[in-house]
Amino acid sequence: MPNALLLASARSEKLRDLITAVPVTRGVVDRFVAGENLEAAVRAVRELTGDGLKVTLDHLGEDTTDRAQADATRDAYLALFAAFAEHGLTEDAEASVKLSAVGQFLPGGEAIALDNARAIAAAAERLGMTITLDMEDHTTVDSTLGILAELRRDFPRTGVAIQAMLRRTEGDLKDLTGEGSRVRLVKGAYAEPASVAFQSRHDVDKAYVRALRILMEGDGHPMVGSHDPRIIEIALDLAHRNGREPGGYEFQMLYGIRAAEQRRLAAEGQAMRVYVPYGGDWYGYFMRRLAERPANLVFFLRSFLNR
Repeated sequence: MPNALLLASARSEKLRDLITAVPVTRGVVDRFVAGENLEAAVRAVRELTGDGLKVTLDHLGEDTTDRAQADATRDAYLALFAAFAEHGLTEDAEASVKLSAVGQFLPGGEAIALDNARAIAAAAERLGMTITLDMEDHTTVDSTLGILAELRRDFPRTGVAIQAMLRRTEGDLKDLTGEGSRVRLVKGAYAEPASVAFQSRHDVDKAYVRALRILMEGDGHPMVGSHDPRIIEIALDLAHRNGREPGGYEFQMLYGIRAAEQRRLAAEGQAMRVYVPYGGDWYGYFMRRLAERPANLVFFLRSFLNR
């Protein structure tokens, strides 16, 4: 199944209803999603941090349709932080926030999303934590960067995800490499038109390395969001060339993908952060993981057929 079809399926309500209704799906999803509730998230974080890994938590939710839903997502993050404090898990933890989940697309959505993101960032800061804004498709970039600029006035450590596949990325990074700036560089997981994004894997990889070089040469804190062994080696080389010690940058990988490599990097003294999604609205996230790597799709289909 072509990646574009999988990515389009992430937006299909009919397919969402079909897949989420099949009991076997839940067992397969557990590979990529820590669980549907706060208790499961805390359990996953305790296991990961016990192995020397850092974490960033994503409360799953997209396509928010009303203010109550946006505020509920905000409150879920506040409850997550309270649970982290209760269990002594704040030291190596942060949160990843999709602005669409906290109201970005509602009428007056930028103001709503900023208010909710500000409340989340304030709660995180009180515990010595921070947040990173996830980036969604290309139509959200200007809005997300605008909200980021506002947040950084009060919370300068707020991070942002930037997608290497977008043609605009190198220009955007020039404004995001200052001291204290935290940028998670990813390849990109949305179906984008050729007018705004590189299409071939080769071109995306080259764009990623160019962007990574900008970050490593800058004064901020690069967050290398990749599972690609070649990218990891290039990142280590660029860090060395620019005099960066472990801790002056970090690697980030998704929960359930290359877990052994995550632990290897942590054991070697690298800062290794795992992106941990949790919550009931897992469908869109799950479909993008299938689209990213053929091995993920094969794993899903094999598990589905075997059961």
